[in-house]
Amino acid sequence: MSKPLSEMTREELWHLFPIFLTEHQACWEAWYDEEHMLLSSILPQYPTIQISHIGSTAVQRIWAKPIIDILVQITEQMDMQAICDIFTENGYLCMSRSDSRISFNKGYTASGFAEKVFHLHLRYAGDNDELYFRDYLNEHADVAEEYEKLKLALWKTYEYDRDGYTDAKTAFISEITRKAKAAYAGRYM
Repeated sequence: MSKPLSEMTREELWHLFPIFLTEHQACWEAWYDEEHMLLSSILPQYPTIQISHIGSTAVQRIWAKPIIDILVQITEQMDMQAICDIFTENGYLCMSRSDSRISFNKGYTASGFAEKVFHLHLRYAGDNDELYFRDYLNEHADVAEEYEKLKLALWKTYEYDRDGYTDAKTAFISEITRKAKAAYAGRYM
């Protein structure tokens, strides 16, 4: 019998949920669409919420972790804690939080990944660099290929170290996001 996730160490969790990359899958867009519909149905009283597919599964052609990243942006007038409660009541696990950001996971089980895995990022409107990065990669295939090569090069080194994997990509992501925000100034205001 395996331990509950809440009792596992970070190292145990990283071994249970390693970095794993796969070729782009057509089903990822459908998984996002299904989850978008679910999120829209549990948040009907908040019509100004923006829900977006982000992360590498939202970039055509490149290898990615088979985890659908979703950005949910709310206005500053909305109660972030109330929305957090709605997500946790609907199967999302709160993983980290600050005053202006809350991250959730869904699809992590005591025996490993479920078939469909989601990371949900709850933020205030305007905290959306990932949209610029996504768009730039989708519109610049050469840059997307460069990012894919970086991820593939890092995969086995950081297979059991999610923080290291993320940190090793940060400089590239920051540089491309800077270029994207200059190229698409005001796109997501």
